[in-house]
Amino acid sequence: MIRSKLTRRGALKAGIGGVAATALAAPAVHGQPRTTLRCGFWDHWVPAGNGALRELCAEWGQRERVDVQVDFITSVGNQLQLTIAAEAQSKSGHDILSFPTWFPAAYADQLVPVDDVMGRLAGKYGAVTPAAEYLAKRDGKWTAIPAVSGTQMKPCLGRIDLLKQHAGLDVQAMWPAEDKAGPGADAWTWDAFLAAAEKCHAAGVPFGLPMGTFSDAVDWLGALFTSFGASMLDADGKATVRNNPKLRAAVDYMVKLSKVLPDDVWAWDDASNNRAIGSGRSALIFNPPSAYAVARRDKMENFDQMWTFPMPSGPEGRFTPYLPYFWGIWDFSRNIGPAKGLLEFLSQRESAEKQTTISAGYDIPPFVSMNDFAVWKNEGPPPGVVFNYPIKAHHNAKTSVAFAPAPPEIAVQAYTQGLNTGLIARIAQGGMSVDDALGWAERELRNFARG
Repeated sequence: MIRSKLTRRGALKAGIGGVAATALAAPAVHGQPRTTLRCGFWDHWVPAGNGALRELCAEWGQRERVDVQVDFITSVGNQLQLTIAAEAQSKSGHDILSFPTWFPAAYADQLVPVDDVMGRLAGKYGAVTPAAEYLAKRDGKWTAIPAVSGTQMKPCLGRIDLLKQHAGLDVQAMWPAEDKAGPGADAWTWDAFLAAAEKCHAAGVPFGLPMGTFSDAVDWLGALFTSFGASMLDADGKATVRNNPKLRAAVDYMVKLSKVLPDDVWAWDDASNNRAIGSGRSALIFNPPSAYAVARRDKMENFDQMWTFPMPSGPEGRFTPYLPYFWGIWDFSRNIGPAKGLLEFLSQRESAEKQTTISAGYDIPPFVSMNDFAVWKNEGPPPGVVFNYPIKAHHNAKTSVAFAPAPPEIAVQAYTQGLNTGLIARIAQGGMSVDDALGWAERELRNFARG
């Protein structure tokens, strides 16, 4: 039978690029001697980032008498996404796979619910960041476990010396490696950010903020929009562009900011901003610690002048871009019990801290109570360079996923097309009026949104 209507999850799978009643079992206590568990994990960006997972899987496998086979699959060239799509179609391959941000919802009907595991973990560690729940909880059930490895936030990463010299900002004093804010932190707003961006542009070290359709660009602009209350879609998936004064205010702000960014940011990919700050051409980017880790590894000049600090706040609060990975178990797996057991082990505080420490603080655990690992205070030089990378209580911040709160099968389509950055590009680069650009955005959203 040929279906005449695209299903919700079919739409979601299409939105993530076109590349791409379950059995419940108790976690394994001791697997059989010849049990083999096949895992496909994301291939980490940070040097040595895979080491923790490899060691933890070996430790658990030896204790539980399970042969854990680990593959690391790169996201370069969409290889991870292609692997997910191929295994879903063939119903064979790994027992456990890493799933990028939008994929748990897309493949929810082929993944084993993990409410039992998440319930035990939440009982020990408390709340999960709401953004992770938005992405992985479908119809009241957890479809996958929020992963530690690969999950990132994208706060400010700035040059201490350049910001102090050209913008008059001592970001190390404003946001020290302590559980408190310093002088000037309460004034760290998007207005203050624009003033600093203008000064650094005039000094020849403009902020390196990508404006293309890659994730770094869509994520940071999504957080800015959210801090203005400027949703382009509502929780029902309806377009909210027309007669939206908060969206217009965010657009007006971005038009001003875009004038002091590098001319080529419209064509930047996710590595361009890293190169910009690593080479000293930019005073600030939004990024996880990978840019710092590579600069330190390669002994780039002035790498010890980098400092991580929170995003600016807007009229609706402070929001930090959040880009998580998840661990899912295929429903065709013959080893669901051991798979749950391994993922619960990898999510324990001790295991999570090992992953985060080896990745130089890059990996963010989903549980808010774990935002106090020692690595974030000790990493350096300078000591504490990534202390403010995870959200701390005194940041008064929340995690942000671009185009939330729309249902993921709708939000992902706007995300993949980069409709927020595209909106600004049509004004700043294409010469459209704000009204015409907003009209374009509304038409695009209505192509896949609900009215």
